[in-house]
Amino acid sequence: MSQLRSPARLALASVVIAVGLSGCGINTIPTQDEKTKAAWAEVQNQYQRRSDLIPNLVATVKGYAAQEKDVLTSVTQARASATQVKVDASTITDPAAFQKYAAAQDQLTGVLGRLMVIQEQYPDLKSNQNFLALQSQLEGTENRITIARRDYNETARVYNTSLRTFPTILWAKTVYGGQKPAQLFEASAAAQTAPTVSFDAPAAPAAPSQPAPAPAH
Repeated sequence: MSQLRSPARLALASVVIAVGLSGCGINTIPTQDEKTKAAWAEVQNQYQRRSDLIPNLVATVKGYAAQEKDVLTSVTQARASATQVKVDASTITDPAAFQKYAAAQDQLTGVLGRLMVIQEQYPDLKSNQNFLALQSQLEGTENRITIARRDYNETARVYNTSLRTFPTILWAKTVYGGQKPAQLFEASAAAQTAPTVSFDAPAAPAAPSQPAPAPAH
């Protein structure tokens, strides 16, 4: 009878230990690791969405402002550079690869801002329905990129905190050896300000002030 009880006791003990370890946060690190990777994937998705919009946007602008060759070339080259940076889930723990990717995307954000300013000089472009639709999609995508970067940073900070605080630091060093902190996006000037387009007519310059009349003698 005692021999039959031993397996049952071992099974019960295993359950108790598993529950106890769970309560001590042994599952916290892999759970937060997966959340961080999911947030990173969303960042990539939004950047890819923006990249897919650019060829049509450049072609539309070129049809009305072909003389803006320098800006159009800069956008095309920046997109190509950003596309050439290969990333995957491991990129978030590789400082050099992460910064290379972030820098390429921030550069593209900057030159897109220059492209958007061009429309002010070309009334026909400003009223083109295809351009208006692309501009609206780009603006929405830039907003989603900002949100995705923010959400990723927040998730990554929680994960990084788990790697260096008790009790999860114990599991990080023993059970999950080799876990590295996730890199964070830094708020560059280009990233903080998404490219925007104003379709309002530029304000007329203020009339110069008239000199005060000379006092009567």
